[in-house]
Parts: sequence; C-alpha cells; structure tokens
Amino acid sequence: MSAGWSAPPAEFSAALAKFAEEAGGAELRLRATRISQGFRGGQGSRETIRDGADALAYALTRLPATYAADMAALRALAEARPDFAPQSLLDAGCGLGGAAVAARALWPRLAELTLFDRNAAFLRLLERLCAEEPLAGARIAKGDLTAPPEDLPAADLVVASYALTEVPDEALPATLSGLWRRSLGALVLVEPGTPRDYARLMRARDLLIAAGASIAAPCPHAAPCPLIEGDWCHFAVRLPRSRDHKRLKGADAPFEDEKFSYLAATRSTGSSVAARIVAPPKIFKWGTRLRLCVTNGIKETNIEKRDKPGYRAIRKKIWGDAVDPPEGSQDSRESQESEA
Repeated sequence: MSAGWSAPPAEFSAALAKFAEEAGGAELRLRATRISQGFRGGQGSRETIRDGADALAYALTRLPATYAADMAALRALAEARPDFAPQSLLDAGCGLGGAAVAARALWPRLAELTLFDRNAAFLRLLERLCAEEPLAGARIAKGDLTAPPEDLPAADLVVASYALTEVPDEALPATLSGLWRRSLGALVLVEPGTPRDYARLMRARDLLIAAGASIAAPCPHAAPCPLIEGDWCHFAVRLPRSRDHKRLKGADAPFEDEKFSYLAATRSTGSSVAARIVAPPKIFKWGTRLRLCVTNGIKETNIEKRDKPGYRAIRKKIWGDAVDPPEGSQDSRESQESEA
C-alpha cells in the first residue's frame, strides 16, 4: 500500500479545482492552516469546519489523503472477498464523500449512494459535488453518526471513514451496532493510523465478531490481535499532491504519505488471507525481510534472492499487502540472522 499512488478521479479533482479558483487562494491557505491546527489540537469537524471556505480548504488539503486511505481499505476488502459486488452504499459521517468516490471507482456498477454527515458546511459543498461525476445522483442527508436519521436505508456496503474517531468512547458500541445493522454485506471502518484509533478499532473488531461478523481484512484470523503493547496495526498509502494541494500546504514535495488503520467486516464467510505484511519490508543485498501477521501470531521471514521462485513472488509486495507466507517463517523475537 505504501508505494502505490492513489488520487481521486480526474473529474472530481477538476470540480474541486474549479471551486478553488472561484474562492481565491490566499483565503483558502489561511483556512487550511487553521483547520490543520484545529485537528492537531483535538478538535472535531464540527468545531473546525465552520463554513463553505473551510469545507473547500479541507477538500483540497485532506480529501486526497482520506480518499487514498479509503481506496486502500476497500481494495483489501475486494481482494479478500472477490465475489462481493455491492449495488448500494451508505457513507456514514461522509464528510465530502471521499469513501463513496473510492467505492464507485472500485465498483463502477454501484448505483445507489446515500451519504450523511452532521456538518452543514460539508453538506453544502457536497451538494455541489453531487452535481458532478462520480457522485451524481447520490442522496444526501443530515445526521449525527451517533443518532443517524431514522429513514436511512440499509446498504450492501456501509463505510465510516475518519468518522468514528470523533465518536465518544461510551457511544462507540451503540454506533457500531447501528452501522452493522444497516450493513447487508460489508462494513468498512477507516481511521487515522494512531495508537488511539487502532485501539478503538480493536474494540470495534471484538464487538463485530460478537455480533457474528467475519473479519475480511486486514486480519488473517479472528483471534485477539497478537501485537505487543506499544505497537499498533497501521499502514500507509502514497498520494500525489495537486498544484492546489501543494500551494495550500506550502509544500514542495510532489507527494505525501497518509498513515491509517482500517477494518473490513462481512456477513458472508470466506477464506482469510494467509498473512499480511504489517511493517515496511526491509531490503538487503541478499534479499528482503518481511514482518507478517499470520494465523498464529506475528512472524518474521527472510526471502533470499537465490530462492528465485520465492523472491520473484514476494519482491514487489509492499506494506499492507496480503501474501502467502514462505515456508520457514521465524518468530520475530527469535530471528537473529545477519543483515549484512
């Protein structure tokens, strides 16, 4: 995931660029700086995104990153459940619809889109975006994730992207129950890649398993997470920066890396992935070393270049990818092989 490039569809980005040109760059840059400071200070979207200019600044600086994380999580679901072909989507706490855009890019036949959020500024900009592809025809509703509108439909795919992070701990079980109840096929949760949000996803994982869900990704098993205290499961995706993105962030690099955590649960059972790479691969002259989450814990394995079939199968795999673990995987605490 970390080495791949992922950007919103061209027509979606073009619509945002047009809105930015209308708004003026100097004002948007000031808004982008304040929004970044607000989120870093622990404020939620309701306190940080106050009007249309705020929503547009957020769209240009943060939407590309959340879209890239959403796409990575949804691709993992598609790989784990290749027969899953959703026809309807509920984007819960949708923000500006990045998850819906990613889902429709991945499943072009996705016909029915319902998006809801509590933030009026987001919803006003979202109405403009829904006049453009790929959100054309989407239904928009206002509502809090902890108390969604009663008439929200169930959907084949329910996504909550960077939304649960703003839900109070005490409201998490009821919120999860409501999302799962509306999910006819799969529920995907995407959150910032922080220890705090990983811990909350593990709590959500326990609640979903107790409700009968099958975990499709990223986990290759339904046992408790084997990571030791101080470590947490997260991934990274690389995204290109547009001209507006670089200008508003005052950045020169043509890309940025977004760290995220996610969980994909389904109502259908399926074979779990054999293993998943849970850290950036280490590259040496003799080959590569992978840290894997497997069915019985965390393992570390070395693949040497002289093992041509094994190395060919693994050399292009990146952090976050599902793999078939080579024979001879070693417990990471016991691996003492030379790194020379």
